Amino acid sequence: QVQLVESGGGLVQAGGSLRLSCAASGKIFVISAMGWYRQTPGKQRELVATITGGDITDYLDSVKGRFTISRDSAKNTVYLQMNSLKPEDTAVYYCNAAGVTPFQRAFDAWGQGTQVTVSS
Repeated sequence: QVQLVESGGGLVQAGGSLRLSCAASGKIFVISAMGWYRQTPGKQRELVATITGGDITDYLDSVKGRFTISRDSAKNTVYLQMNSLKPEDTAVYYCNAAGVTPFQRAFDAWGQGTQVTVSS
């Protein structure tokens, strides 16, 4: 009922930048929070950054000062600006959105994932 479409992944050299986008659509009344997670083979998915409806942000310690999360509430879109990328940032990045449908049902949706590869 709620779909997330991610874009912006790719291959970049260490020190470079990428910007991820994630647009939510479907039966959405309000989105309370959106976030980005990442996962590498054999490891658990980890939280990279989140942003609430009140624009309160939180970051994984290892990305603080390099990544910036932002949102366009009118477009139900969240962005992740990634600067000074390191090889250890290589992962599949997933978008997440939590909120309520017009029928007052909670949702917790995930995107399909986008690959980010940082070469050394």
